[in-house]
Amino acid sequence: MTTLVKQIRHPYISTDKKIRGGEPIISGTGIRVLDIAIRYEIMGMSPEDIIVAFPHLNLSQVHDALSYYYEYKNQIDKTWKDAIKNVEAIKKIHPSILEKKIGKIKDIHR
Repeated sequence: MTTLVKQIRHPYISTDKKIRGGEPIISGTGIRVLDIAIRYEIMGMSPEDIIVAFPHLNLSQVHDALSYYYEYKNQIDKTWKDAIKNVEAIKKIHPSILEKKIGKIKDIHR
């Protein structure tokens, strides 16, 4: 038995190395798919809440960004985790002046 696999298209998502380093964004904006996914997955915002935060987006764009995120979840999550590791390494070399003054800031990524 042959299984037909339908290629998913994302009409609202684009990538361009000149914009956000080639990360997937909502076309015509600088809003990364990751920005939408973080608000939905980590911050617990609904798609409607995300539209309130980004009033220039529409519901179709937000849903397409979430669909794209789930389709490429492992790749996007890895890129995000690598970026966090890079920031942590830089923070060890160049400690925060603010943290020196007020103390350690809670790490929201863990």
